Amino acid sequence: MSVLEIRDLQVSVKLPDGELKPILAGVDLTVRAGETHAIMGPNGSGKSTLAYSIAGHPKYEITSGEVLLDGQDVLAMTVDERARAGLFLAMQYPVEVPGVSVANFLRTAKTAIDGEAPKLRTWAGELRGAMEKLQMDPAMAQRNVNEGFSGGEKKRHEIVQLELLAPKVAILDETDSGLDIDALRVVSEGVNRVRDTGQTGLLLITHYTRILRYIKPDHVHVFVGGRIVEQGGPELAEKLEAEGYERYVAGAGTARA
Repeated sequence: MSVLEIRDLQVSVKLPDGELKPILAGVDLTVRAGETHAIMGPNGSGKSTLAYSIAGHPKYEITSGEVLLDGQDVLAMTVDERARAGLFLAMQYPVEVPGVSVANFLRTAKTAIDGEAPKLRTWAGELRGAMEKLQMDPAMAQRNVNEGFSGGEKKRHEIVQLELLAPKVAILDETDSGLDIDALRVVSEGVNRVRDTGQTGLLLITHYTRILRYIKPDHVHVFVGGRIVEQGGPELAEKLEAEGYERYVAGAGTARA
């Protein structure tokens, strides 16, 4: 069973004048395969910084702490090495990749992770099936990655990637952002299919509880000021829905994501 361990992670961002601004102030978190963790908090609390720091975004500088995936030092890996090791990031704003088709992109990614290319005939069927489950037109596989896609189509494509690549740990950064009710349901069903395999640990970052009506978390963590300030089960999300974040923000310095 795979496990992601985050220990006392402290992260800063480099400002234009070269000064380092602290964002994460010591994050401790363990995510095991089959578990769903929801990170909830107000804007600017550092949630996205956590996601992109784990993934290896060069904008962020790790000043202390460690991140281990099955005992391996994630912070010593390049971005592509992290992906091959089993880390997956679904971005809040998926980028377009001109000149690279969805089909080629996904097959190349699968080849890099598995160490060998999937058989074309088998792969074509798997890709078509994954897209149909997410209610995407399979013809979109021949279009350039995310180019001309609507916001909802980009998010569905992220979950197609998640299902086909089957990572050890998936970080979903505000996957619910910009989705209408129907798209949210379809995307959530895809995430639940991955969760139900028991092979992937999920770290779900969100402001709102609406996605948690479809994806039930095992653990909920309140993130304020660059750290986890409270933890609990699904009932904590309901409490946040009723009371908001105000009492956590009061008296805590808020970081900027």
